[in-house]
Amino acid sequence: MQSLRWGLQRNQKMEDISTSLADSIKQISVMLLIIGGGAFKQVLVDGGISKYISGLFAQTSISPILAAWLITALLRMSLGSSTVAAMTAAGLVVPMAHQFGSNSIMATLMVLSIGAGSVFCGHVNDAGFWMIKEYFGLSLKETLLSWTTLTSVLALAGLGAVYAISLFV
Repeated sequence: MQSLRWGLQRNQKMEDISTSLADSIKQISVMLLIIGGGAFKQVLVDGGISKYISGLFAQTSISPILAAWLITALLRMSLGSSTVAAMTAAGLVVPMAHQFGSNSIMATLMVLSIGAGSVFCGHVNDAGFWMIKEYFGLSLKETLLSWTTLTSVLALAGLGAVYAISLFV
């Protein structure tokens, strides 16, 4: 426990502590501005990425349900945040959903698919991953084997459920 002593307990000056904190924040501030609060979604939408992605999927025979899930799952794995992944994916697939009409069943199923994809593959860049690891006293390997597997199965089951619903509507 002695190794956890920081700052004033180690007789550091307040100026040194402040400088250390400022230097740490500088390194991640740009990423926080981009990702935080859904700003990342708006950057992509304003940059025309959503229309580009919709155009890509319009030229393929892939299901809009699967497309929405894939986009969200990829964002979730790379960003770590389910909320940011879902918000960003929703902004990216809006043009696809408009093809079917905003009140259509397909648009609703795409929303459900986004929800399922947003929990896919929680790993080391996910705050929940570290909470589970610490709360249950698991090793990194154990957490990867349990939590990452659990979130992946959950997301795939959600996708399967959305597909099953689509067969009956």
